[in-house]
Amino acid sequence: MQKLKKAILFLEDGLFFIGKSLGESGETFGEVCFNTGMTGYQEILTDPSYSNQMIAMSSPHIGNYGTNNSDTESERVYATGFIIKSESIQPSNWRSEESLSSFLIKHNIVGIQDIDTRALTIHIRKKGAMRGIISTEDFDPHNLASKIKNIPKMEGQDLAIKVARKKKVVLSNTDNPIYKIAAIDFGMKSNIYDIMLEHDAEVEIFPANVSHDEILASNPDGVFLSNGPGDPAAVTYGIETVKNLLGKKPIFGICLGHQILALALGANTFKMKFGHRGINQPVKNLITNKVEITSQNHGFAVDEDSLPLNVTVTHKHLNDDTVAGISCNDISAYSVQYHPEASPGPHDSRYVFKEFFNMMKNDAKT
Repeated sequence: MQKLKKAILFLEDGLFFIGKSLGESGETFGEVCFNTGMTGYQEILTDPSYSNQMIAMSSPHIGNYGTNNSDTESERVYATGFIIKSESIQPSNWRSEESLSSFLIKHNIVGIQDIDTRALTIHIRKKGAMRGIISTEDFDPHNLASKIKNIPKMEGQDLAIKVARKKKVVLSNTDNPIYKIAAIDFGMKSNIYDIMLEHDAEVEIFPANVSHDEILASNPDGVFLSNGPGDPAAVTYGIETVKNLLGKKPIFGICLGHQILALALGANTFKMKFGHRGINQPVKNLITNKVEITSQNHGFAVDEDSLPLNVTVTHKHLNDDTVAGISCNDISAYSVQYHPEASPGPHDSRYVFKEFFNMMKNDAKT
């Protein structure tokens, strides 16, 4: 059994927690956020949307079902650090291939455990998400406070270009696809295109900085705007591309893609105090009046007051009344702030994908 080192989590407001190492030894930094999910830690760690963030799990026991090669959302871990109360060192699940700690070591991820994550979560809820450092090497508060000043804030950061694929990829499970989808990768999770492939679609995944001319040249039935990390307003090239696609092809966006669509339509976005991260986020569908439990991961939101008159708010987050979905009245374009593919999470919102397929069907008839 690996001997655990002393570790420290130091926050930019001076608060710190002393615990034990988790995963690799060393030092790491990022924006400290909390996730309220009880499961899904492997998907969280490998979600590109968590780039430059250190994730604190509010559930006390993490790692009880281990990790495997199937539950990853990308080829590597994007979270820069992992913060938990207690690791289950002997995972018990028939799908388990290695422990959480072993998985973190394999991906060179520095973490901390044996701290009061509930106190940390309450602190972030009161003060907001903030920059932090996890270290097993430096325990001097003055040194750590000095280092934190050099950590970039999330506002203004274009992280999508860093995590997105660099070359176009074409995916299909059939020789006779029903739909041809052009997906713009701002940090796309694998389960999103898996659902599209299940519906007999050919998915052409483009880099984040693809031009609208290249998209239109492929003549897709619809355009998908993926999730991703960072400040949506900083993704100026993506916003410009979407502006030039509006009204020409059906458009569907998720998470960062939702925010980019809103910005392309003329709305504004803002940095939230601590964001929504978890698999138990309540959203009300304002069209059907039904409440859905959704999976979410975002620290920015769309400013409702800035939305143009031709845009309808279709979904609201019930915890804080923020915009969770929009639809254009005069063109085929809509988006949701949550993750309808929900990996992990409940499948209440899977119908959103069917709406995209129906939109492409209707557009083909016109």
